[in-house]
Amino acid sequence: MFKLFALVLTLVAGAAHADSDLHTDLPLLYLEQTQGDARNQPLVIFLHGFGSNEEDLFGIKDALPSTWTYLSARAPMPVDAQGFRWFTKTPGDGDYDGMTDDLQSSARLIKAFVAKATVKYHTQPDRVFLVGFSQGAIMSYEVALRDPELVRGIAALSGSVLPVLKAQLKPDERLGQLAIFIGHGTLDQALPYASATRANEVLSGLGLKPQFHTYPGMNHTVSAAEVQDLKAWLETNVK
Repeated sequence: MFKLFALVLTLVAGAAHADSDLHTDLPLLYLEQTQGDARNQPLVIFLHGFGSNEEDLFGIKDALPSTWTYLSARAPMPVDAQGFRWFTKTPGDGDYDGMTDDLQSSARLIKAFVAKATVKYHTQPDRVFLVGFSQGAIMSYEVALRDPELVRGIAALSGSVLPVLKAQLKPDERLGQLAIFIGHGTLDQALPYASATRANEVLSGLGLKPQFHTYPGMNHTVSAAEVQDLKAWLETNVK
């Protein structure tokens, strides 16, 4: 539904072809790019949006440092033959929210995926980042705000902090080391721009200091400018 293939093709023009092998040895299916027996390299894990798949965000890696390790995970719930979701949206016209059982199930899978990938690629949690778009951004919040020691930081692209998570968040000294990037277009019709401003307010209220990026005129997608901002943020926050 919210696919970014056009963006990916634009970003990777002239770049090496992405790894097409779908790996099955971790709790989620995924694509991989790594530099041989890489050790202590930063690990970036992409989480796609509703109705998309692991191919969707993977091309962003070609705008990022080539020596890092990149994984792009497939959500566990099918939408159609080529599309997947992390959770089912709750019915109704209120604020965008997700079914609790789905959120918890996907969060468990993502946490297990991150923990095992951290070991597999010989790195440390303080060098691991989640980069999520839409539902993937929502899941990045869901995982990292509940278990901040799992990763160094998250990038929430066109996402939101769901009401069910917001209601349960409390100040936690462990959150102090969590780096957060928020990027959102002002013309997003799927998750309105207000979703990002509310997320920023929630996080600031917890003592966090998100790096907030507004993209005037951008809809529910990722722009080249956002990818460049993401690259700068990642490089700044690698320990």
